[in-house]
Amino acid sequence: MHAKRKLALVLGAAMAPLIMFVLPPSPASAHGYINSPPSRQAQCYEGTVECGQIKYEPWSVEAPKGSMSCNGGNPRFPDLNDNSKPWRATPVSRTTQFHWLLQANHATSTWQYYVSGRKVAEFNDGGAQPPTSVTHTVDLQASGRQTVLAVWNIADTPNAFYACIDLNIQ
Repeated sequence: MHAKRKLALVLGAAMAPLIMFVLPPSPASAHGYINSPPSRQAQCYEGTVECGQIKYEPWSVEAPKGSMSCNGGNPRFPDLNDNSKPWRATPVSRTTQFHWLLQANHATSTWQYYVSGRKVAEFNDGGAQPPTSVTHTVDLQASGRQTVLAVWNIADTPNAFYACIDLNIQ
């Protein structure tokens, strides 16, 4: 009986690495990101652009409030700040809708949108908990190729979620 247990243990140890490569990676505890127009993390998730770990968790670009970078200053996702990557710019009109997919609906203070470092819109939720999808209509006040920084500020933590969206504004 002892030999069978030993054999089972050895076989289990040998199979564990194989199982890790066969099973798809499971997403981390999730939060939210913009999927339409496709944000940089959505482009990574869809495989449009190669971008490291963000491919597996586009909803996890969380960092302290106040950043003006695409990755929010989160060192896990440096690819999002790399403007040399072939980010696809979505053609849109000057007034555009941004659709957030939320995996964890945190109490929200504000949603902010920036073009060239200038805030063009802010939506105040006053600490309310949003539904699992949120859409904002924003007047971008710009034209041509632009990168919009969208920020979801959480009401009850010092953190925010960040997304950059590359657009060609008609």
